[in-house]
Amino acid sequence: MSIHQDAEDSGPSGQADQLLRRVALELSTAAPPGWRSLSATFALTVTAERSTVVATGRGLPARIEPSPAVLALLREHREIWAQLDDGPWWRLVLRLTGDGELGVTYDHGEEPFPDDQLFEPEVYREDLEVYPRVYLPVWLAAYVHHGGRQLRSPQQAAAAARADRRAKVWPVLAENEFPDFPAMWARWAVISASFVAARSDWGPRVLPSMGWFESSRRGGCTLYQLPDGRAVLSGGVWNAPALETAYNSGGELPDLYAGAPDWVANPVLNPRAQTGLLSFCYWWDAGRWYRGESASAEESATAVPGVWTAGTVTGILAGLLGNSQSGVDRERASTLLAAAESGFVTRETLVAAFGDNSRFDIDGALYQLDLAGLVARVPQPMHEEDAVARVRAYILARNLNGPGYSVSELIGDRFSVGWMVYVPVPRGEIAIGRAIFYVSDDGVFLHSSSSIAPARAIADLEKEFHQRQQSKRQGGAEDQGDTPR
Repeated sequence: MSIHQDAEDSGPSGQADQLLRRVALELSTAAPPGWRSLSATFALTVTAERSTVVATGRGLPARIEPSPAVLALLREHREIWAQLDDGPWWRLVLRLTGDGELGVTYDHGEEPFPDDQLFEPEVYREDLEVYPRVYLPVWLAAYVHHGGRQLRSPQQAAAAARADRRAKVWPVLAENEFPDFPAMWARWAVISASFVAARSDWGPRVLPSMGWFESSRRGGCTLYQLPDGRAVLSGGVWNAPALETAYNSGGELPDLYAGAPDWVANPVLNPRAQTGLLSFCYWWDAGRWYRGESASAEESATAVPGVWTAGTVTGILAGLLGNSQSGVDRERASTLLAAAESGFVTRETLVAAFGDNSRFDIDGALYQLDLAGLVARVPQPMHEEDAVARVRAYILARNLNGPGYSVSELIGDRFSVGWMVYVPVPRGEIAIGRAIFYVSDDGVFLHSSSSIAPARAIADLEKEFHQRQQSKRQGGAEDQGDTPR
């Protein structure tokens, strides 16, 4: 379309085109000298408007504030457009070149609006009163009409759990729908680490006690890890039939929390609950997955990363390594997954899988697995300077420094798993009860004295050190459960 030609159609469509040419002329007149192209986005309802107009060219870009006349023309265009479609457009994107070529895109909400062009729900409700529509995109229908019905505060959760028990409402045992949580958590973390290693912006990610995922198909979920082996998996599929029915056909929203315990509440629910777009919610309790009136795992699959089987995970990892069909790459991926499921990943494990070169981000991958609690922190021998520095800071913080025991005179004697740090007794003197400090390689610190024989203190420290390391290894294996299905 050119802004310099007259409309050939005298009907509503031609009138709408003519209005857009007038808008384009107004904007071009307001553009600064030297402009070569102009882009504008307008978000309008009957009561609100937001706009962004930017001109580019020599010495530019420059932002343009649209005049009231431009907004009036767009409101008139929107009113005419309502006669040509199922309701007027919500957003209009206009592109204009310096030689008068005009391009226009109409946005009816097929995709969620950008945050800076999204109005409050009541603004859209007011618009719908003036321009009723047969159909709204599910995301917009939920945004406008959800009314907080999927929110579940801790207080609401407690009250609902008590009411469910009284009414004998029990959750559904979701047997064989999702992998057992320990295996699922390890797989999630390994996939996250692998996408980070490959320097990809896609894929799931791990935060402390939480995994999140947003798919390219507009679905997504979160997986929260709670104390005592509990977990909550929730999220949404953008075109879930249950949401379509509830928001566009007058049906009831499914009770996703039917029979849920009181700890299934807002802090561990996917943010879609805030906009009414949650389509599934599962909780892991006492070694089993449960759900209310949620969509099945099969229906929710596009919103969940590929954690379904060990083979699925190794295929994803092998693809990131180079070739999902390569036996060598799959073997390397399988070794990494096995280490994660045992809770004993090391940097060496990742290097063995991805190689020690600049192609892969080993540090970022290791951090993902560390946040998931799957890294084996095998203490390396501490340097004497580090041990002395820790003791020095301890002494100064407690004002223990003084004549005869100066931090400047501290020295360290190495024993098998750490350092004994002290200020030597001056030659020819005998000191009883003189402070001695022990620093193990894993950072555990003991303030003792010469009244306790160093050999005895060291023997106890060595025993406790090895017990801590054994506990970490056993805890990782126990946390990950049996070999996953």
